[in-house]
Amino acid sequence: MATTTRTTILLDADLLERLDRHARRERTTKTAVLSEALEAWLDEHERVPDLPFVGIGRSTHGRLSVDGRSIARREAGRRPGER
Repeated sequence: MATTTRTTILLDADLLERLDRHARRERTTKTAVLSEALEAWLDEHERVPDLPFVGIGRSTHGRLSVDGRSIARREAGRRPGER
């Protein structure tokens, strides 16, 4: 099981009441409902970079690994020097 951390969120009173009713009806916790909802939302909205095909093998081109890293960074939307 993953380590959890306590946090505080502010919700509209009506939304909190709906959350309470749903958690009671499903016999679960508000934490479980919120975690599941956040996971689903993030899965749908997180940008996953499309990485081009990267071949593995030997090359006589001495800069292949440097060029490959540069291409991967560019495709992922990062600038040189960022990690």
